[in-house]
Amino acid sequence: MMPSQIIISNISSSARLKYVKPGYQFLANHFVAWISVPILVILFIQVLSRGNLEILALLNSSHYGHVQILFSSFLVISLSTLYNKSKRRTIYLVDFACYKAPAELRVTFDAFIEHSKIILKSEPKSLEFQLKVLERAGLGEDTCLPSALHLLPPDPTLEACREEAEMVIFSAMDSLFLKSGLSPKDIDILVVNCSFCLSIPSLSSMVINKYQMKDSVKSFNILGMGCSASLISVSLVRDLLQVHPSYNAVVVSAELMTTIFYQGKERSMLVPNCLFRMGGAAILLSTRRTFCNIRAKYRLLHLVRTHTADDDTSYNCVQLKEDLEGNLGAWLSKELMAVAGKGLKLNLTALGPLVLPPSEKILYFMNFIARKISSSRWRPYIPKFKQAFEHFCIHAGGRAVIDGVQDSLQLSVEQVEASRSTLHRFGNTSSSSLWYEMSYIEAKGRMKKGDRILQISFGSGYKCNSAVWECAETVKIPTGDPWRDCIHKYPACVPQLIKSADQ
Repeated sequence: MMPSQIIISNISSSARLKYVKPGYQFLANHFVAWISVPILVILFIQVLSRGNLEILALLNSSHYGHVQILFSSFLVISLSTLYNKSKRRTIYLVDFACYKAPAELRVTFDAFIEHSKIILKSEPKSLEFQLKVLERAGLGEDTCLPSALHLLPPDPTLEACREEAEMVIFSAMDSLFLKSGLSPKDIDILVVNCSFCLSIPSLSSMVINKYQMKDSVKSFNILGMGCSASLISVSLVRDLLQVHPSYNAVVVSAELMTTIFYQGKERSMLVPNCLFRMGGAAILLSTRRTFCNIRAKYRLLHLVRTHTADDDTSYNCVQLKEDLEGNLGAWLSKELMAVAGKGLKLNLTALGPLVLPPSEKILYFMNFIARKISSSRWRPYIPKFKQAFEHFCIHAGGRAVIDGVQDSLQLSVEQVEASRSTLHRFGNTSSSSLWYEMSYIEAKGRMKKGDRILQISFGSGYKCNSAVWECAETVKIPTGDPWRDCIHKYPACVPQLIKSADQ
């Protein structure tokens, strides 16, 4: 065979294989339709072939009394009512709003380093370490810190922390009320989550007092759950709305930086200074699809919570503690990424059967059987989760977190664009980062009716939570979102890191 013939043969073979995989996926994912439609057509033809007279004669031949008909009707109605009562109600995300800090709170790299030089003036190695972390973190020049941390030296008092909380939370709540048309009196459930701010009265009480909410509002204040707390709050609201279906619920997710900005020299506690930035979001949830003359944006399909707190390494990998000199800060273990990978695997194992298309389930099952028969010849098959979703919102915890999830799920650059852009523009805003990413997708005009969105968050303990949303209506590009004046700059070009032997 001539070389040209071999090349042509290889090209034609590749072209044929190009359509094999999509064809298999289409057949496997629509197998029920392929089987049921012909059967229904055959039955319909059989009914028509018997003729109207035979059908009427068959109905007249049935001798049921009025009592039997009444009893049967009552039974059908009772079973239908029981089914509707036992069925879980659909939870809708009506709208949400994200906080955008004013320009005067922006912290550039130069300003951050100047502050660090004052704090670490006697520790040049720690300063150099912090500079390297900042360069590799994936943050841009427009992230923000609260006013107390712009002072020289920083003044992280409890009063300053409360001022930050009022600025972030009230701004997000005001935007949500404006977008939804709600009054504070319409809120029946309020859940506020924040990991680091220990406030008495609680932050939820602060919100109730500010907006003069009704005295029957059910309020919850969640602390210490880390960057996964927003989905934990949504999970709590989901369960409460099953019991109180007519209620309106608001979740407020915020992270307050004032009191946890570390002013010591321990390296594992300096890393959060380079990553965490101020931010927050308010989310309105309801069981009603049409709400105050607007239609809900999303419906909640699944929410899976997993944790590995029974393992000591996982439990201790993220802590709020004091160093040897008494300086308070967040401490991160070197095993953090390995623990996060373990948590992600555990969560996806529980989520997979709920969301993966039949084509992926079949391939996974076949690979499982093959490995049981001949374990040395087959590698474990990693299901392609990207076939189940149109959009991904990965917690913007840092470049390494996004890279790890991208590699695990085999995602493209475009599929992690929202996460990287959020990290670059706003930094790690803890549990609220998921909502900045949702807002980014909306601002790009990419959210279409029927699209499915996967949110993945990680938190201390160690926890990995995921939520699956379906877009109920094509979302128009919002005009009042936090991306309105910078969306044209993204996706930003962030240089890739070159790994060296000394890293």
